[in-house]
Amino acid sequence: MNLKNIFFIIFWTVILLSSCSDFLELQPESNGVAVNNTSSDSVFFKSPNELESALSGAYKDFQNEYFQLDYFVNGDAQSDDAYAGGDNPANFQIDDFMLDATNSNVSRDWRYLYSTIGKVNNIINNLDDIKDADLPPGRKNEILGEASFIRAFMYFQLVQLWGDVPLQLTTVKSISADKLDEIYAVIFPARAPADQIYDQIITDLGTAESYVKVSALHKGFATKGAVHALMAKVYATRTPVDWNKVNQYCDLVISGPYSLLTSYDFLWDNAHENSAESIFEINYNGGAQDGNWGINIFRGLDWKKFNLPANDLVAAFQKENDIIRYESSIIYGDVSGKWSDIHYPQTKYPFINKYRKVGDGSDQNYIFIRLADILLLKAEALNETGNAGGALELLNRIRTRVNLPSVNISEKAALRNAILKERRLELAFEGIRWFDLKRTGTAIEVMNNAIDHTGNKIGYNLTENRLLWPIPQAEIDKNSKLTQNDGY
Repeated sequence: MNLKNIFFIIFWTVILLSSCSDFLELQPESNGVAVNNTSSDSVFFKSPNELESALSGAYKDFQNEYFQLDYFVNGDAQSDDAYAGGDNPANFQIDDFMLDATNSNVSRDWRYLYSTIGKVNNIINNLDDIKDADLPPGRKNEILGEASFIRAFMYFQLVQLWGDVPLQLTTVKSISADKLDEIYAVIFPARAPADQIYDQIITDLGTAESYVKVSALHKGFATKGAVHALMAKVYATRTPVDWNKVNQYCDLVISGPYSLLTSYDFLWDNAHENSAESIFEINYNGGAQDGNWGINIFRGLDWKKFNLPANDLVAAFQKENDIIRYESSIIYGDVSGKWSDIHYPQTKYPFINKYRKVGDGSDQNYIFIRLADILLLKAEALNETGNAGGALELLNRIRTRVNLPSVNISEKAALRNAILKERRLELAFEGIRWFDLKRTGTAIEVMNNAIDHTGNKIGYNLTENRLLWPIPQAEIDKNSKLTQNDGY
């Protein structure tokens, strides 16, 4: 019996065993595929409420473990801004660039991202189940736009972490012997080139741009500003970088309903959530069902916390005399008798200060995209396209808010470095630093020269092969079409 026939028997067995379940509640497989039903004439969504609930479920994934915790481990502890902290060996591997294909964080992050992709694929593929008489075309288009934004956001995470990844866009709606080859290819896909993933991200964001609203109930929903901001970040990351596109989409954001808050600390004081500076922000109401437990991972005295602020970042704040952002970003406590760490004395132990509202069911929001990020991204674009004066104006606008003197740099490489440094100090602990280092081609040099508390190099040994993560071994074991990244 060949492999496909074995697969067919197993798949039918799973379907029969699941027949008493509501297919709307089935979780997508880790590669993003969900099975609707075995009947070819069945519909996935039977009412507008079911469709709206599915979209709410996809948004809810921005509150899962990936976005409450791993997003920040991947973007900060993997960089020179933070050490792993805590006691999790999987995080230590990430921090030290010693990952292997069985790392639990690597496996779960792949599953989380593809699970959300599976949810929005269901929405995008089955949207027309709902007739216009039941759901106005305008709202149907908005749902398509919002689902497309979410899918683009997830694929942007995937392509930055792994490079080439499977491109899942369809839902398996029915199972039959005559469709076995088609189904097998969908359920067990090969990796698509990163360029193809970026093409799809841009296509999805184009769909979102056409249909999402200009504003929403709060900043946790896809809006035109969020779409334009993500598009700018995508074009700044994809190689070769299209700086004209970066500039174009930054301008669309800047011309929108956004402005810098007068005080940097307002971003983190929990009294100015969904502010004029925020573009995309995950909202929490608090409590057991809608609380941000991730805050407790980064701050508190009950156990040793993750993402310990790095000495290299502290030195950068102090060298710049950047007092305002330093104090908003890092706070010190006495952990004598609780735990120790090689990087800091127990009497002056640092925690992230941007996330402050510790406790069960915290209602502190996470800001994922804000205007200062986009202003500095535009500064990069202007510098790279020969407009040093325009780049300096934006750079100095950011510095003025935190009472730092203006700089006057005309040489392109020096200004490029100044902007990257400003992004580091402005956006510390917001899950961005590692990806800034990667997209600017500076990760290896910066990380291998990062210093410890003595001023000496920590001793990282980052190489080209470690800029991408390994494909999870569990996924390769399930899918013979998946290949491993070099060096793993």
